[in-house]
Amino acid sequence: MQYVSTRGGAPRAAFLDILLGGLMDDGGLAMPERYPQVGAAELAAWRGLSYPELAFEILRLYADDISAADLKKIVDRSYTAQVFHSHDITPVRELEPGLFIAGLSNGPTLAFKDVAMQLLGNLFEHALVKTGTELNILGATSGDTGSAAEYAMRGKQGIRVFMLSPHQKMSPFQTAQMFSLQDANIINIAVRGVFDDCQDIVKAVSNDHAFKSKYSIGTVNSINWARVVAQVVYYFKSYFAATQSNDQQVSFAVPSGNFGNICAGHIARSMGLPIRKLILATNENDVLDEFFRTGIYRVRPSEGVQQTSSPSMDISKASNFERFVFDLVGRDSRAVAGLWRQLDRDGIFDLSRTPHFARIAEFGFVSGSSRHADRLQTIRSVYQQYNQMIDTHTADGLKVGLEHREAGVPLICLETALPAKFAATIREAIGQDPEVPYGMAGLELLPQRFCVLDADDVAVKNLIVSTCGAATV
Repeated sequence: MQYVSTRGGAPRAAFLDILLGGLMDDGGLAMPERYPQVGAAELAAWRGLSYPELAFEILRLYADDISAADLKKIVDRSYTAQVFHSHDITPVRELEPGLFIAGLSNGPTLAFKDVAMQLLGNLFEHALVKTGTELNILGATSGDTGSAAEYAMRGKQGIRVFMLSPHQKMSPFQTAQMFSLQDANIINIAVRGVFDDCQDIVKAVSNDHAFKSKYSIGTVNSINWARVVAQVVYYFKSYFAATQSNDQQVSFAVPSGNFGNICAGHIARSMGLPIRKLILATNENDVLDEFFRTGIYRVRPSEGVQQTSSPSMDISKASNFERFVFDLVGRDSRAVAGLWRQLDRDGIFDLSRTPHFARIAEFGFVSGSSRHADRLQTIRSVYQQYNQMIDTHTADGLKVGLEHREAGVPLICLETALPAKFAATIREAIGQDPEVPYGMAGLELLPQRFCVLDADDVAVKNLIVSTCGAATV
């Protein structure tokens, strides 16, 4: 399997060549030259597999430059009942006939990001040990990526993590999960700005090829291909759990900010998984919903990004969206490069009157948005009807998913996080606090270790230089 850039200006590369990086050399994102096709025979053989077994079968299609024996060890080490508190790893629970929630939040940081990040940490360590090199990971988070990355990378040989987050714009629980870590290889940076500012810094540093090479900069953001492909696995696993036959179609409702999670669904569908609809749900920051309704992709300036009660989706520039547009325009890399030049210049591009946008239905995408009052009502109704608590992002997904639900088609909503991470909103919705998982009580009272910087890539580079000069991993 070889990988190409969405913008066409980088040489083809193998999986291990793109694993440790983020952006390709031309500023584009890595994409497989083709999607492996999964037919009836594979679906039948995979239906009864355990999560690690299924992950191995799917990942080997994309990472064929890792030996089967090594890949199996990595996968088996990543997906254990000890780490995810369930042999199912991502157990699917039924709210009512035909309506399901895929439980993706049983990992160490109580969010779906753990599913990919636990694998990524072990993949990184494998690659670094093999080459005898070290890695400085630079990432940005709006809430859950940061803690998932840090818990996956803490103590890993040859790895240091610099994680950017918007200063005072995450929930107290999310903030405490990250900032309470005292590991020497974890450096938390609170940026005066919004998530998009953090993401812009990561891209600016990644595009400084000399700096990136000198300081061995890698990324764990969802622009990392390995993260996206790891998420493909739970689409297959959830499909098998919600159906009795491989002839059935299902729809997935996916809360989406940076487009990574639902991009994995697009890949699963492109491989042949019988997905009828990919239902994209946004919060008040509805850039993606606007595109799928109108064909216009219009990013907001930093001051236009709203701070909401589903903060992990407070995003205006969806990094993984470029991967889908690459497929939408028929994998025409020159067209993608042109669109992103226009986006950088004007903050907008418009496909509404093009043949490309007319093909949206072929890809199964529909969308909608949710507001604070909507998520309160959804949290309340799910608790009253099913005696289950859901977090604010999952509520956004369920609200929009139900709007697009079709009779006879199972609907699976992808869980984003456990309710404990957003206690204030849960309390507002149902008048009581969510349960705090064992070992997490008092997290917000622990000492916190972080620094505050302006939204300036030079300041972040200087911190990387001074840290790397003062210590070794």
